[in-house]
Amino acid sequence: MGYLSADEKKVFTRQEEIFAAYAEEADHEIGRVLQAIEDMGAMDNTLVIYITGDNGSSANGGPIGRFNTYYSYNQLPETVADQVKHLAEFGGPESAMTPPIGWAIADNTPFAYAQGNTSYGGTTNGVVIYWPKVIKAKGEIRSQYHHLIDIAPTVLEAVGLPQPKSVNGTPQSAMEGVSMVYSFNDAQAKSLHTVQYAEFQGNRGIYKDGWYALTLHKVAWESQPRTPFDQDKWELYNTTEDFSCAIDLAAKNPDKLKEMQAAFLTEAVKYNVLPLDDRVYERFNPTIAGRPDFMGGRTSLTVYEGMIGMKENAFINTKNSSYSITADVEVPRTAASGVILAQGGTHAGWSLYVKDGKPKFAYNYLGKVTTIGSAERLPAGRVTVTYDFVYDGGKPGAGGTGTIFISGKKVASGQIERTIPFLFGTETADVGMDLYTPVTSDYKKGDNGFTGKINKVTIDLKKTNALTEAAEKGAEEKEAEDALDRD
Repeated sequence: MGYLSADEKKVFTRQEEIFAAYAEEADHEIGRVLQAIEDMGAMDNTLVIYITGDNGSSANGGPIGRFNTYYSYNQLPETVADQVKHLAEFGGPESAMTPPIGWAIADNTPFAYAQGNTSYGGTTNGVVIYWPKVIKAKGEIRSQYHHLIDIAPTVLEAVGLPQPKSVNGTPQSAMEGVSMVYSFNDAQAKSLHTVQYAEFQGNRGIYKDGWYALTLHKVAWESQPRTPFDQDKWELYNTTEDFSCAIDLAAKNPDKLKEMQAAFLTEAVKYNVLPLDDRVYERFNPTIAGRPDFMGGRTSLTVYEGMIGMKENAFINTKNSSYSITADVEVPRTAASGVILAQGGTHAGWSLYVKDGKPKFAYNYLGKVTTIGSAERLPAGRVTVTYDFVYDGGKPGAGGTGTIFISGKKVASGQIERTIPFLFGTETADVGMDLYTPVTSDYKKGDNGFTGKINKVTIDLKKTNALTEAAEKGAEEKEAEDALDRD
């Protein structure tokens, strides 16, 4: 059995301290909201549904945790030594922290495993429901089984509204969930939610009438699936008698297990779970994953001033390719400043912007910023600012050469050593500003709007010379497999 080094103890302790502080802060801020409702005199007739998380604790930090979780999302290594350098920044605006797997599993006690797994440790959260005008019970426990899909039906029944059959002329599918209102004042009522499947990256689970069966196809610290799908080992638990799922009854009750496995397949067919896909980070990229893409193979996108908050899958994908950004702008007589177009933020992203009248491009590779800047100012009036990137090719996340032009004249060039291969993250693409955290320290958060006028910005993708499209796809898949092996 190994022991933690001094640096590991220091980092791991700090990570869990920050996690605990975050939980405390969340409780405090929710308390402020509830206090405001109380101050309005409306608490008695307010339905509060407080869910203590969105899944089990996160195992995305891997064995050693992460200062910047986007290392995990892009399947890149971040060492304990890297994290020690940022110890004072943990929990601050520059961090995107995730504790290590060990803490995640401990935080899920008494359940096993963590987020991403179909054990109760990955799928179960506590819920508090409060509505004094209707719920007369205080401090009582409800043991009926329910799922997140039951929240909307509960709210609709509580306020006396029917489930919508049509919205703006578009027919709506029936909600899969059921209302929990029946349980509010009847602790012994039989659960109305009797069957619920779970599936994530090949891990499967099925709840049915108090029983729960699951198979762990691959857990967070494993680089490859344990077995092929048809050879996965299933577990079986009677949650009515064993809520923490500690006693596996699969060997003792094979008939019940077969019944549960059949129930999973029934639900999987009904809700389009099949075919199963056990890939992980490759699925962030629609091209590699083979799923429909909102951009639909688009190679050019024109955006306009005021278009902000564009999520990654709703914006053209510049990753792992050559591209150009051409901005048609009008520059004031005084020196222009501010962001023309940006995507991402302080943890990963890029920005085409102007500082002291000079166009610049910053590429943020997991917190490490490379800047290419012009020594020449933009002239007043209408002007074209272009950033052209030539991708080196060869593998996802390779570097390339960036060049800035002012109305066709080359004014700056530089090398970007590495680029983000799979995911910039939750921050958005924005025209005329960098909406959330800044990609670069060259401008301030919340005060970086472009001071001129942006007529339009066009992003054009170009095929790389180094690889054909087919070869590039194959290289991306191979790199993703190698990265998973390394992690």
